[in-house]
Amino acid sequence: MATAPDLHLMHTVAVIAYEGISPFHLSVPCIVFGDDLTRLGAPRYRLLVCGERPGLVSTMSGFNLEITHDLSALDHADTVIMPAWRDPDERAPDALLDALRDARRRGARLVGLCLGTFVMAEAGLLDGRTAATHWAWSDDFVKKFPRVTLNRHALYVEDDGILTSAGTAAAIDCCLQLIRSDHGAEIANRIARRLVVAPQRHGDQAQYIEAPLPVAEGTDTFGITLDWAIEHLEQPLCLDLLASKAGMSRRNFTRRFRDKTGTSFSQWILTHRLNAAQRLLETSDKSLDHIADIVGFGSTVSFRQHFTSTFSISPSAYRRQFGRQFDGQFGPQSGPQSGGQFSEPLVGLSK
Repeated sequence: MATAPDLHLMHTVAVIAYEGISPFHLSVPCIVFGDDLTRLGAPRYRLLVCGERPGLVSTMSGFNLEITHDLSALDHADTVIMPAWRDPDERAPDALLDALRDARRRGARLVGLCLGTFVMAEAGLLDGRTAATHWAWSDDFVKKFPRVTLNRHALYVEDDGILTSAGTAAAIDCCLQLIRSDHGAEIANRIARRLVVAPQRHGDQAQYIEAPLPVAEGTDTFGITLDWAIEHLEQPLCLDLLASKAGMSRRNFTRRFRDKTGTSFSQWILTHRLNAAQRLLETSDKSLDHIADIVGFGSTVSFRQHFTSTFSISPSAYRRQFGRQFDGQFGPQSGPQSGGQFSEPLVGLSK
């Protein structure tokens, strides 16, 4: 018989529900953090959905949800998630704002998804910090919260343990980023595959692009070319080479590339090389020199510099934290420490 998990050792994620909530926005963190990660070799989360008081909560879709926890659930949560708020012009209840402030003082990781950023700002938690929210309400946010620096284009932003995201799809990206921070890129990518979403979109990627990742569509030589580049990262890839393979001029390829990916070619290549390096560090015993060659860095020194600069952790330390032991089990996990703090900074977020 399986042994029941010790609730005191589990990382607790508290998701806040309220009258008039969007069921979809509530479901995003629930489906990501409610999954049984033990099947993937990682400890599962303890997920609590809470509101101002237990009982039925109406949704904007015309049906009710039964909430069994009140805001006292935040007192012991390691991560607190505020989904998209119902109306950016409406001030959240004082009880909710006070609970968020208390969670922050206690050291919990806080997350505001989409218009949930407005609630975080209303609580004064974003003053002097950088944040993200849905682009359609960016002007309203700037006028209402002048002490907050809004990154109008970012999908998600982390600033000192407080994460904020743009709209619906970006909320999924943000939640997957939390998984990536806690358990590494491989676990996050496997959850993304289950959800049939892009494995990783970096926080500083533009909000409004044609597609999060290139997809080859039959005779679409542009998409096929990008897929080829991802499969051949060890080669000295450059704009001229890819434009030639796509049968396009450098100028037209560059314009199409920006429209498709929302980023520069050099940043796109670097992101994919670093993502490939993460997976190799987690799932293989290859040396750093060999990994640097496989993913296309010119040298191990360059690999270390880019990896450390992007993730605020060295490749060797990343492997110690997230790497597998070669009996098929995951190596030591640092996980959350008391008070909701983490031993390493969040991976791959815009600053």
